[in-house]
Amino acid sequence: MKLAQFYTDNADAKLQLGIVKENEIFPLAFKGDFQAWLTGGRPPASSDSGRALDSIKLAAPVNRPGKIIAIGLNYADHAAEGKIQKPTEPLIFAKFPNTVTGPDSDIIWSAEITEKVDFEAELAVVIGEKTVNCQPETALSKVFGYTCGNDVSARDLQFGDKQWVRGKSLDSFCPLGPWIVTSDELKEPQTLAIRSRLNGQIMQQSNTCNMIFPVAELVSYLSRHFTLEAGDIIMSGTPSGVGVFREPPIFMQDNDLIEIEIEGIGVLKNRCRVLA
Repeated sequence: MKLAQFYTDNADAKLQLGIVKENEIFPLAFKGDFQAWLTGGRPPASSDSGRALDSIKLAAPVNRPGKIIAIGLNYADHAAEGKIQKPTEPLIFAKFPNTVTGPDSDIIWSAEITEKVDFEAELAVVIGEKTVNCQPETALSKVFGYTCGNDVSARDLQFGDKQWVRGKSLDSFCPLGPWIVTSDELKEPQTLAIRSRLNGQIMQQSNTCNMIFPVAELVSYLSRHFTLEAGDIIMSGTPSGVGVFREPPIFMQDNDLIEIEIEGIGVLKNRCRVLA
């Protein structure tokens, strides 16, 4: 199942849940957003009447996660391009929930705050239930589904602060979408091609099989340290090809189009807008 959130009329209207089938979305008979649906029994009924996807505006499929837990350096080639030693345990940091934005929405920042904004294609994991101290062999059963994520990063803030939270947590710095593919449909998260494109040019191209710590291990590891709640997001790391480590570096600019594509899920597209 592909589960999406969309605005009923426009970006100021209420959110509606729907099931995506081909080029249509079929609204669920549920009044509330994804978080309320996930924790409220998950009523399955959808309308028999679909709406064309190009006639609605999609929202982030998870609009109010309790936590966004991000994993740094989870692809060996990404650690290598930064000349950083490969981690022996997951490297954990956080992005604040205010960072979430949806597909076809703008990534926005002020030129007075940062001039080095980078992209990071990531498989975003959506937790489906309260999870404490689970084992790797059962960890995937705790996952509701997967979506595309972009761990947008202000590199001058990230490296200047010597820690990552501020540079990763500006408003709109966690685009998610275009929808969630549920785990019963996407059973094996470690076989997925993942890439990013900046203005149509491929910047990152890898496969989730190259993760140092696969999704099951991440869920298990995190749950042994703190409780995972339904609707929490795990950003599972990015492969090599990010802008900051290129020669010369490439950072996103005003009106750039950044696309994150993951096999079996879809394409997340966002424009960049720089405030003077």
